[in-house]
Amino acid sequence: LTTNNISTFVSAIKQKTATTTNRSSATTAFLSIHPKCRSLSSAATFSSTGVHSEYHRNRSSSLNSLQARKKSLSSTFLSMSSSEKADDLSPTVIIAGAGVIGISTAYYLALNHSIKSILIDPTGTIAPAASGKAGGFLALDWNDFSPTRSLTRRSFVLHSQLAETLGKDDIMYRRLTCANVAVNPVGSSWNKPSGKKLEGVEWVDPDDDTTQVSGVSLLGDESTIAQVHPKMLCDKMWEVTQQSVDGCKLIQGEVVSSAYDGDDDNKSFVGAKLADGTIIKGDALLYSCGPWTKFGTMMGVKYHSAIIPTPDVLTQSVFFAGCGDPEVYPRPDKTAYCTGFPDEAVKVTEKPGEVEVRKDRIQKIVDSVRKASSKKSDDDYGGALSADPILEQACYLPTTLDGLPLMGKLSSSSIHGGGGPCYVAAGHGCWGILMGPGTGEAMANVINKDIGKGGIVDKNAYDLDLRPFDPARFGL
Repeated sequence: LTTNNISTFVSAIKQKTATTTNRSSATTAFLSIHPKCRSLSSAATFSSTGVHSEYHRNRSSSLNSLQARKKSLSSTFLSMSSSEKADDLSPTVIIAGAGVIGISTAYYLALNHSIKSILIDPTGTIAPAASGKAGGFLALDWNDFSPTRSLTRRSFVLHSQLAETLGKDDIMYRRLTCANVAVNPVGSSWNKPSGKKLEGVEWVDPDDDTTQVSGVSLLGDESTIAQVHPKMLCDKMWEVTQQSVDGCKLIQGEVVSSAYDGDDDNKSFVGAKLADGTIIKGDALLYSCGPWTKFGTMMGVKYHSAIIPTPDVLTQSVFFAGCGDPEVYPRPDKTAYCTGFPDEAVKVTEKPGEVEVRKDRIQKIVDSVRKASSKKSDDDYGGALSADPILEQACYLPTTLDGLPLMGKLSSSSIHGGGGPCYVAAGHGCWGILMGPGTGEAMANVINKDIGKGGIVDKNAYDLDLRPFDPARFGL
């Protein structure tokens, strides 16, 4: 966001939001300039009524389907021996990468298709990179004017289902609200909004004459905004995956290519080749290595974040406009995930699990949120984010040249090794956690159609149109 954009946004708030309940125009204005939503059309209008009604219909239908499926699966697994759950004839999918995309795919391969997976990650751990260090912010409708609309909406519903299945507390899932709060630097001239405009914004005290808030716009309520703890989600999904199908395991290693038997004229796919020369046998291979995916012109945007304790449990995510434009995602454990000031997209050279945390960037985030969260003067940090961080971290968000994820089967001419049942799912940018379950479900469906051998098939599985994400657009 540039200074001009901020001024434009603040003006839009003053002109278009007579009250905080009338947020349609202000939401569109915010989405048109915020980095999370560059793919959205600035001229598009936002219909919250249609969004909410569609969400409730989808949620009700999906939850009913989920309950029926859980009952069916429970009866099935209770009546099956361990050898019957996944015998030697069951297909095996090798998944390169143990982040939210790979784990979600393994989860739905197991629960929807009774197919086992082998996760391979250089660190040998679950969610070692962005999937373990992201904020976990979930928005139903912020991608409505992007090709990822259907994927986003489906995945938002799946997050709700996962919360019911895995346990909300076990993954820190909850519904909350979201606001854009425009703030001015201490000492600048401004006009304080009326108390009416500040109602419902927990970050601001309407009776505090020293507040630096100059404009507020609500961007979503509990029907369209949610959050989850990404690391806890990944850990729990993998736990359930291993319980559902025998043979699922995690291996430390780096997949360098697919592996084949035979010569070039008559070769057959046998699995994945690791950097040390080991061949892991399997029936299909999925590359979901985030910014370390070696093809598709994949790049990474480095973000730093600080986890800061809060005096109370806050229930409103905030995108501040001003003071450096930090983003704050409060969590139910009396902490807030604070981030901002991303680097430019680059080819990632740092290794997974060894990403450098720059102290100067962390300090910049801390200073920014302190100034933005009701800081009253240069010497008074009495706001909600005045405490010192308890965790400092950094990660790379994977992104492609056109800003859309890669999802689908790789062609026989791809540089991954060529031919066979090889797939890719990566490049979801800042929406990786949000789109993770939907991507996993979709990729599981695609892979099952190619290699499925009569496993349990969920007839209610959502069938997404993946053509906008076809890796063939990059010649893959």
